[in-house]
Amino acid sequence: MSTQPVKFYQTGTFTVGNRLLAPEQRSVQSSTERSNSLNSGHRACQGCGEALGARYAVDAAMRAANRQLIAANATGCLEVFSTPYPETSWQLPWIHSLFGNAAAVGTGIAAAMKVKGRQGVRVIAQGGDGGTTDIGFGCLSGMFERNDDVLYICYDNEAYMNTGVQRSSATPHAARTATTMAVGAQPGASFGQGKNLPLIAMTHEIPYVATATVADLRDLENKVEKAMAVRGARYIHILVPCPLGWGSASNDTIRMARLARETGIFPVFEAQHGEVTAVTKIRRFVPVEQYLKPQRRFAHLFGDPGRPDVVDKIQAEANRNIRRFDLLETTAEA
Repeated sequence: MSTQPVKFYQTGTFTVGNRLLAPEQRSVQSSTERSNSLNSGHRACQGCGEALGARYAVDAAMRAANRQLIAANATGCLEVFSTPYPETSWQLPWIHSLFGNAAAVGTGIAAAMKVKGRQGVRVIAQGGDGGTTDIGFGCLSGMFERNDDVLYICYDNEAYMNTGVQRSSATPHAARTATTMAVGAQPGASFGQGKNLPLIAMTHEIPYVATATVADLRDLENKVEKAMAVRGARYIHILVPCPLGWGSASNDTIRMARLARETGIFPVFEAQHGEVTAVTKIRRFVPVEQYLKPQRRFAHLFGDPGRPDVVDKIQAEANRNIRRFDLLETTAEA
């Protein structure tokens, strides 16, 4: 029986997809040689940004490591939907760690490979914002401080989605969660709380820190490959919208990630040894209201009478990001 090779093309970035590009310039997912590290059959929700982000990030790391890659994965959504016992969607050596010690487990794997003289085997550790910014914060800081040869990837959906949408230290201000109800004089998550982990990673002056979103998958792939090209501790923070927890439409995941970047809510940049080396400029400045309104977790800000004062505070935060990272050619609009 004759067969015909399947052609994989990523469309959207270019008018007719990757067919205009040389093979070496095409995205990982558009290649017949992609590893499918996170394979089909997992149980992620429809429109899950984390499943999309992990698929691209891990496949890019696999290509950069010549398929010599081991992953440590914290407890959380990614672990739960990809490995319902006794099944798994992972197609690489993959270790499930506790909620808070993925960075330490990754460090141990890298140390073992070094002792065995197998330094061609690379290591990534990954987790959600809860397992990264909260429960795993100490282990991660230790990994940074020791400059262990591990790439840590945080898939940030801005709450503990797996356990019922509770607030994490990455939950944005004023967002409604199960533990930050939309009641009282200051509804939703309190202002003045939370952590900006990419900036904290930068203060450790590790070799590479970057942020990315699932709205620009080629940028995400490029940053993973760049991180894999260097040794030492590296950190990539990926915004992965969660339709269930955010209350957004499942077909709006990419749109939400793009709006987060275009409003300045989520600055996209790279840093080396504590210094910002590149930023993704905002193509068209968008007020935060356009980002907040499609999400039910912010619905209390737009009811009757609404909370325009809170929206203004969120806009001020976005404007600060724009100034801090020079996200516009001119900051006059902000």
